[in-house]
Amino acid sequence: MEHKQENTHKQKAIKRLKIISGQIKGLEKMIENDKYCIDIINQSLAVKQALSSFEDFILKNHLSTHVVSQMKTGKSDKAIEEILSIYRLSKKK
Repeated sequence: MEHKQENTHKQKAIKRLKIISGQIKGLEKMIENDKYCIDIINQSLAVKQALSSFEDFILKNHLSTHVVSQMKTGKSDKAIEEILSIYRLSKKK
């Protein structure tokens, strides 16, 4: 059952990335077609929001699977350091 859940999660992640890819291609076309700057910025902000949502989706999965497993097997230091590393990166935005 866990394998099926993993495939579903993977499919959802890929679907989100394809949507983001389409948004980026849309940005390219907007620039090629000399669209209004504010419209381009709005589209860019939508891409950022979609990427942030994707990161949340991946992090939630990581916390509920890998981190739980690491905590149960005595690798809590590794789990904590990984999360802190991501947190530090996110603050640099």
